[in-house]
Parts: sequence; C-alpha cells; structure tokens
Amino acid sequence: MARFWVGTSGWHYYHWLGNFYPEDLPSGRWLAYYARHFATVELNNSFYRQPRPSAWELWRRTVPEGFRFAVKANRFITHIKRLREVADSLERFLEGARQLGDRLGPLLYQLPPSFHRTEENLERLARFLELLPREQQHAVEFRHRSWFGEETWSMLRRYGVAFCCFDSPGLKTPLVATAPHAYVRFHGGEALYASNYSDEALWEFSRRLLALGQETAEVYVYFNNDACGFAVSNARTLRDYLETPAEGRPEA
Repeated sequence: MARFWVGTSGWHYYHWLGNFYPEDLPSGRWLAYYARHFATVELNNSFYRQPRPSAWELWRRTVPEGFRFAVKANRFITHIKRLREVADSLERFLEGARQLGDRLGPLLYQLPPSFHRTEENLERLARFLELLPREQQHAVEFRHRSWFGEETWSMLRRYGVAFCCFDSPGLKTPLVATAPHAYVRFHGGEALYASNYSDEALWEFSRRLLALGQETAEVYVYFNNDACGFAVSNARTLRDYLETPAEGRPEA
C-alpha cells in the first residue's frame, strides 16, 4: 500500500487567520504552524518567480525532518516557453529546488489550457521529459482534455513521470498511475478554488485513491480550494478517510 501525503496548495493565506492560523500568529510563523498539522505542502511561489537561495534555506530549516515540499515549476518553462528550449531554465529551477535537501518531494509542471495535444507538442513533451533528472520525482498537469489518453500515459510511463490527476469544475481527469508515485490536485468541485467538498464526496475520493495506491509507492494529494480555509478542512477529512476501513463510511 502506498504512503499518502495530504496537504494544501500553499500556506501563505491571510484569509486563513481565525479559521486555521490563530488570529495573533505572525505570518513568519505560519509555515512552522502548518507543518505541525500536515506533513507536506505544495509550494507555489516558484511558479511566479524564482525564490532567492535564502528563501529555499529558510523553508527547509522551518519544517521538521520528514516533511515534504512539492514544488511547482516556474511558468516561464511551462507557459511562456511552453517546454521549448528550456534546458537552462529547467536547470535554474532545479538548482533552487534542490536546496530543500531531503525535504524536497515531487516537482510539478503545470501546462496551460491552450497547450493541446498535437504532433508538435507531443515532440516537445518528449524532449522535455528527456531533460528531467531521474533522481527526482516529477509530475505533469495537463489542463486540456486532449492529453487524457493512453498515448500520453504511455509516454509518461516511459520516463517514470506522474500524470497529475485533478478535480476541477468542468474538467476532471481519470485517476491514473504512470510512475511509482502519483500526484493528485483538488481545485474545487463546483467553484474553482472556492468550493467546499462534502464529506460524502471526500469519502468516495478516498476509496478511489486507495485503489490508486495499490499501483504506486507514494500518493501526493493537495487541495487548492483555499477560500474560507476549505483546503485545510478538506485535507484533514480526506486524510482521516484514507485511514478509515470501508465499513466506516460516513452518513450521506
């Protein structure tokens, strides 16, 4: 059975004051507080700008041994260059992420919705996957449904890269294992980043994730519905359900 890592996409949210963080807790102490409640977090700062070396080091020192950061690749690689001629940019990103040391978990490459599956983009993807160092865990999130198929999954399996499964309004992926690790994101079932998953929905997802865990060694799960602290509540509930026997199904 896989080990499940369950957390949220980011931790630096002022609107979590009062419903997760104590109202008087300074923002500089939020990560340490978060790490007392969850064993992993998805780091999104790196998507917008390359963090300074001091930031990587601070994050590494703030969390305890055994904590894992999933790190989202810079949008210059995925959205601006669209995987084309990105060897130098990728190495710069990896050089930063590696400063997390043994706290580094999987690396996520989120592609834009306009990146459709075409012959040219298939070739770009293959060249990009060739660049990824095998000593790290990697996942690719495709935001266009043309990629949801066996041709994509076969290519990812060839390189040991996870197909990022996700749930979002109007676009949901299958739960598919293409690597020894799986990567799953919850963006909100009804409103993007802003809807609360019901206990019943989370129970159903927990059973599906347990089945996915039969095919992998690790499953990373992140809730991106940060509005009103839904992500924190949903992550806790799902984590509990993953440890609950089938007969413990909650009342609808």
